[in-house]
Amino acid sequence: MTAEQPKAGVVGVGTMGHHHARVYNELPDVDLAGVADADEDRAADVAAKYGTDALSQTALLDRCDAVSVAVPTRYHYGVVAEAIDRGVNVLVEKPFVSDLARGRELVEMARDRDVALQVGHVERFNPAVRALADIVPDLDVIAVDVQRLGPPVDRDSMDGVVLDLMIHDIDIVLSTIGATVTGVSAMSARDRDHVTAQLELADGVVVDLTASRVTQEKVRRLAITATECRVNVDYEAQSVQIHRHSVPEYYESGGDLRYRHESIIERPTIENGEPLRAELEAFVEAATTGSRPPVTGEDALAALDVARRIDDHATDEPPSIEN
Repeated sequence: MTAEQPKAGVVGVGTMGHHHARVYNELPDVDLAGVADADEDRAADVAAKYGTDALSQTALLDRCDAVSVAVPTRYHYGVVAEAIDRGVNVLVEKPFVSDLARGRELVEMARDRDVALQVGHVERFNPAVRALADIVPDLDVIAVDVQRLGPPVDRDSMDGVVLDLMIHDIDIVLSTIGATVTGVSAMSARDRDHVTAQLELADGVVVDLTASRVTQEKVRRLAITATECRVNVDYEAQSVQIHRHSVPEYYESGGDLRYRHESIIERPTIENGEPLRAELEAFVEAATTGSRPPVTGEDALAALDVARRIDDHATDEPPSIEN
């Protein structure tokens, strides 16, 4: 390590924050300067594992140039506000905040203090999603269908399934399709641990989203139906398939006239990698160069706004479209 290396820290080293500490420790041009957690024993264990210090939140912020905030959502505003006030660049896990107005306050504070504020929508850094971002601009998109399903999670989350899981896919839709959401409908089951939603976009695209914490199979898939093709994305496998149809034709075989219409499947080459590592590398670059973070506070507020609208409509009654 050299004195010129940026010093990074992590506030909150539960399941996700622990991985932030691991990745910072692995990055060759970053000094993991310390960790902080309300559970002092957990902070000490993580610090010992990665050869750094367990500190109070204030002491950690005094030591760092950049910090990841991975505490429960209800504490995001306070921790992020203190970091910004001390001139520390911040990456805060999703969902950005509990309240849209407070999120806008943080965006303004970061702008006034000229610090990087990035939100941890880590799926943006999935290699398959990055490939999708290059494909979509050339498509006449008709519809999007997304499934993010799995069994109950063993971690501290007071966020409902929309803010915990579906918000990833809301962000992907908004960042790749780029149209304004003009209508929202939703239904839920099992105390809102299983939610289906439909978005209407200004350009006529229809988006179907399902998120579940009660499904005994882990599914992370997105499909785009376009005039030219169908694009299937598997987040877990980090793969993309583009299904096209060849021109139908008649051909002769054994004296008989036959018909065929074969499907052509393209599989773009994707360099697989850990999305969290790519996310933290991008954050460190924004923090050290002053460049725009790839997922801004404004991006996160747009996704949060749609998620809140879905939550408001997620009932067990037949859905009605909000215009």
